[in-house]
Amino acid sequence: MSKKKITKGQYGYIKNQKVWVSAKTFLLYAMSLTIFGIGIKVMGTKENLLTVIAILGCLPAGRSTVNMIMFLKASGCSMEAKDKIGGYTDGLTEIYDMFFTSYERNYPVSHMVLQSNVVCGYSESRKMDTGACGKHLEAYLKQGGCSGVAVKIYNDIEKYCEGLKNLQKQKESTPKTKEDGDREEIILENLLSISL
Repeated sequence: MSKKKITKGQYGYIKNQKVWVSAKTFLLYAMSLTIFGIGIKVMGTKENLLTVIAILGCLPAGRSTVNMIMFLKASGCSMEAKDKIGGYTDGLTEIYDMFFTSYERNYPVSHMVLQSNVVCGYSESRKMDTGACGKHLEAYLKQGGCSGVAVKIYNDIEKYCEGLKNLQKQKESTPKTKEDGDREEIILENLLSISL
């Protein structure tokens, strides 16, 4: 039985990536050490071409280490939050397990919805500055060609669910046009591209 691949934006993505990136990092270092060991065994000294290959193999391993550390720091949406939010998202474009980075700080966003030119998100992190996260995302969306997008991030699940109710009412009162759908697709692509 084949297991369905979890892609960026789906529930469980961060948890899945923690496992795969850690395994990839371990494998890359193991390959470099193996090549280094073979070089010493065959040539009798560490001063050989296989040592150079092993050292160069540490470059992708180092890059993978950085990714692994970022994923290990990140946390996805909890099952409790997913269950509570699930009743309010019918018909809305939704994404899970987003982790946005900036020079100053990181922004873990557990769940997001898109409705026309509005993006709402919920973070389970009480320490996160939700206003700074919203401004950060608005700036990046504007750079990506999505001007006029309002971003609101909550860290109170009750207020977030209330916001989702309001988006549902807006969706019902204003039918979605093809232009709205295209705009949401561009916003979604931009959000996925700047997330870990």
